[in-house]
Parts: sequence; C-alpha cells; structure tokens
Amino acid sequence: MPLKPTSKEDEYFAREEAVTLRKLANKTQQEMAADEKKKLKDLHWMHCPKCGMQLHTIVINKVEVDRCFSCGGIYLDDGELEKISGRSSSFFEEMNNVFKKD
Repeated sequence: MPLKPTSKEDEYFAREEAVTLRKLANKTQQEMAADEKKKLKDLHWMHCPKCGMQLHTIVINKVEVDRCFSCGGIYLDDGELEKISGRSSSFFEEMNNVFKKD
C-alpha cells in the first residue's frame, strides 16, 4: 500500500515551487527592465535633451564634448568640465556651495 504524502510534505513542496516561481518572475522582470532600458538608451542616445535633435561630437581643449547645432547646447560628461577649464573638481564643489540654496 503506497504511503500518502503528509501535509508537511505538501507544504514543503508548495513553498519550494513558490520560491522557484518567484525567482523566475524576478528574472523575467529584470530582463524586461534591461530590454526597456536598452530601448530607451537607443532612442535617446546622442540626442539633445533640450530640443531632441542629433548631437555631434566636437573637440574643445583636447576634450570631446557633445554639441547640438540646432539649439547650440553643449553637453559634458562627468569630469569634462574640469578637463576643459583646467580646474580641479574641488573648485567646482566650492562654487556649488557658494550658490547652493539653504
């Protein structure tokens, strides 16, 4: 006569299945988020945040910066302002503190 599984066994396997399904759902959600992030990057990559036109790379003081020839905007990546101006980042932090609202 076969043994009937106990309710503790049923609960254990139900919990294991729930954990597996939760992990699968999280993985699927992360993949979807990564795909959505990639789509947004591809849509906005090298486009002006102000007018939406194409950005072009130009060189200023041996530093490549992004320029919009439609609205005239110039956009800098992290650290490029310091390289162009020849000043350290502490100078800009001090200036930020001067103009920061309390």
